Amino acid sequence: MKLYYMKGACSLASYISLNEAGVKFEAIQVDHKTHKTPDGADFNAINTKGYVPALRLDNGELLTENVAVLQYIADRNPASKLAPPAGTMERYHLMEWLSYINSEIHKSFGPLFAPAVSEDVKQFARDNLTKRVDWLEKALGAKTYLMGEQFTVADAYLYVVLGWSRHVGVDLGKWPALKRHNERVGARPHVIAALKGEGLIK
Repeated sequence: MKLYYMKGACSLASYISLNEAGVKFEAIQVDHKTHKTPDGADFNAINTKGYVPALRLDNGELLTENVAVLQYIADRNPASKLAPPAGTMERYHLMEWLSYINSEIHKSFGPLFAPAVSEDVKQFARDNLTKRVDWLEKALGAKTYLMGEQFTVADAYLYVVLGWSRHVGVDLGKWPALKRHNERVGARPHVIAALKGEGLIK
């Protein structure tokens, strides 16, 4: 199995989840600017969408999109409990979390990273992000993880996207429960291993 990732991008959630699931994989970095892999291959030819994560399965098939990739990884090792069993109500709640993180949190960060975007648009994005994260703070409350006491792929995804806040001038300290969650997830050994694997920490 091969994971195509960009350093610090949302694909870090897949890197973390593969580590947590104990699945063997090859991590292949895609250059942010050139979209080339270390061997010079054009990533746009590998994934015509042009973005990560992309997971090349052992049978040669390619799987993309965080919500799908993360659940696929979780299902490779059910004993890791990274996702509740398929067909259960708990699984649908996990999908609910993944969808919210994907469409409401992840996408709200996009304009804040774009140099060409006007300050008006960035302010609109910040206001929208604040509204969505305010809700998230209340929904997490005193829980250890999004689904309760069990760490899941949704926690990995949330950790990655909220980690971007420090790069765009958003103070995560305004949301103490989420800040604690981010620190708790960041201290997990498999998360630290993924951060080291991407060269984000030494």
